[in-house]
Amino acid sequence: MEAREDTEEPPLPLALATFQVSEEFGFLLPDPLTELPAPYGPWMDIAHQLPQLITGHQLRSRVHQMPQLSTQHLRGREQLHLAHLVLSFITMGYVWQEGEEGTVQVLPRNLAVPYWEVSQALGLPPILSHADFVLANWRRKDPHGNLDTIITLPGGESLRGFILVTLLVEKAAVPGIKAITQALGAILQHDGDTLHRALEELAGAIQAMRAALRRMHDYVDPEVFYSVIRIFLSGWKDNPAMPHGLVYEGVSPEALAFSGGSAAQSSVLHAFDELLGICHRQDTAAFLLRMRQYMPPAHRAFVQRVGGAASLRQHVQSSGDQRLRLAFNRCVSALTDFRSYHITIVTKYIASAAAGARARARAQPGAAGKAPAALEDKGTGGSHIFTFLKSIRDSTREGLISA
Repeated sequence: MEAREDTEEPPLPLALATFQVSEEFGFLLPDPLTELPAPYGPWMDIAHQLPQLITGHQLRSRVHQMPQLSTQHLRGREQLHLAHLVLSFITMGYVWQEGEEGTVQVLPRNLAVPYWEVSQALGLPPILSHADFVLANWRRKDPHGNLDTIITLPGGESLRGFILVTLLVEKAAVPGIKAITQALGAILQHDGDTLHRALEELAGAIQAMRAALRRMHDYVDPEVFYSVIRIFLSGWKDNPAMPHGLVYEGVSPEALAFSGGSAAQSSVLHAFDELLGICHRQDTAAFLLRMRQYMPPAHRAFVQRVGGAASLRQHVQSSGDQRLRLAFNRCVSALTDFRSYHITIVTKYIASAAAGARARARAQPGAAGKAPAALEDKGTGGSHIFTFLKSIRDSTREGLISA
């Protein structure tokens, strides 16, 4: 198994490829592998049957029968990412197979040890994160460009829709990611025209991300998302259903706590915030900083480099260029609108869906399929969801430059 590479810091303007960021796909893993080498067949066999094994309450017994495989045959970033994706999905299924009232306290050695080793090689935590769930979990279904997921969980078409719509949001961000490097280069060159074009590109990309997010309504059923899918994105940090964390057998005798998958782990909005100089409130900023530990290290380094570059905000203010100020504010307004729309989505898929689940429970007490409730008012990453999202939206709006 190959160890992770250290990311050298290039001179500005930033070279995207140095940070494992693709000119075509942005932070998405370009053309992920869909199969591991033959020695890892036992992992792939389980991974391809996850929805049936989980709903049939058979996954835990299958994992117990699984051989403990060495990770030494994994070669290159793509194989490691697929291994991490597969082991992450198996782990989430194993932990949450029986719902939030039937969790386990120990992840067995034959799963925990290779999962830990692959995680260490990639610089990722041993839990399902945005980097697995979305960035590395897509494939081309046919030559026409239709997409599908590689690994899935219970939730059927709604889960597939949730992953792929989120992927489309990431893809829509690509011109904005490239605009970051163009903008920072233009500041160094004192090139107002190039900077203006870059800001227009960025505003357009954020608007395209919002348009992509709207497709969630077409492909994801709120009841299925809330009652079936969401628990498998939940972690064992700040989660009342698993207050003591999880013991990774053969790795650490102490229980470890990791946050679940969250949109806050996407590098896109972190990078945009850093470029635009958005300052979030202390508790919100602390949570966002913690979420960076769930990003691939090269992407985290990119975000940090953008934050450490010349201040776009100060440059626009000191230039006195009305055209640049208006373009900068269009970016901030687009980002504010995107975050407002995200609140609308979360209201539908979590708050309203939770109310519906409670109403059904009252109408049919004791019915099977009780919806998870431990994270009713929290995101899967463990934050208090509406307080967090509104704080982020409001502090983004405060980033506008007044005339």
